[in-house]
Amino acid sequence: MLERLKSHISVNLFFKLTTLMRTKSLSALLLFLLITSTAVFGQLLVDMEATPASVESNQQCFECHTRQIYSYENDWSGLVERKAMNPNYILDSAAFHQGVHRHFACTDCHSPEYESFPHAAEARLEPMYSCMDCHGGDETYEQYHFELIEEEFYKSVHSTRYDDSFDCWMCHDPHAYKAMTRGDFKISEIVQNHNKTCIDCHNDAVKFSILTDSVRPDLALVHEFIPNYNLHLKAVRCIECHTAQEDTMWVAHQILEKEFAVKKCVDCHSSNTMLMASLYKYQNLEARQDGFLNAIILNNSYVIGANRNYIFNIISIVLFGLALLAIAVHVFFRIKNR
Repeated sequence: MLERLKSHISVNLFFKLTTLMRTKSLSALLLFLLITSTAVFGQLLVDMEATPASVESNQQCFECHTRQIYSYENDWSGLVERKAMNPNYILDSAAFHQGVHRHFACTDCHSPEYESFPHAAEARLEPMYSCMDCHGGDETYEQYHFELIEEEFYKSVHSTRYDDSFDCWMCHDPHAYKAMTRGDFKISEIVQNHNKTCIDCHNDAVKFSILTDSVRPDLALVHEFIPNYNLHLKAVRCIECHTAQEDTMWVAHQILEKEFAVKKCVDCHSSNTMLMASLYKYQNLEARQDGFLNAIILNNSYVIGANRNYIFNIISIVLFGLALLAIAVHVFFRIKNR
């Protein structure tokens, strides 16, 4: 089944490739590989343009799992009963088809027993696949560093404070997950999406109580030392301050204890801002060492010194020096001519 899962990742790519091989067009094949190599190995190994591979077979599941109310025929009474769907099982089909698992069939991850309806009670107790069941130890996904992500997660407070029930799915919904940092998204979109992951749990009393009996702290009160907390929440991600940064990682996963969180303004608001190694690296193509440093910074945040130009700095110093020299000469002649 795992091999079947992996095959969906590049299903459209496979079909195109085999078609070219059948036509025995070597030049066309080489051209295709050249065009797609950057997209395949440099970004996302999912065809986001083609029609989802299992859209028709999944429709039967979405008939119920996109609604608040579903109905079924009770075999015991012979009556059609209407029930309220568990809110945790209400899915957004549009979000699923825009996510990285868009080509999967529901039964690729869920037991075939779910094909019968109403579902057997035993089926609901089956353990879910973890990310590493599909993505671990496979060279296809090497560029994503899943092994390093897993290693970081096990060092995270999310892992060390809780048991194995805290897994990837606690933060990443497999039915709607989008790889924001490997797509053509704006910084503001990445921030909004990533912060929603944190806030959905830390600002929800019910979800928070699933993991702990502690009273859920008020996020605004906890972060009251930050000037204009809500503005910061729109401009940077929670993980910028709450994770140990790793250069090889697109998204850091080692959530630190709160006492180790970044609290100094200068760590971000400086010309050598740490955000260049985290948030801004996703759209860093416009960065220039000797020009206006990174247009993306100028457009999205206030960073001290980021809009300073090296050449203009030299010119301003020279002009300032000439101005001082002119004043000195003027004072000298005024005194001399007395």
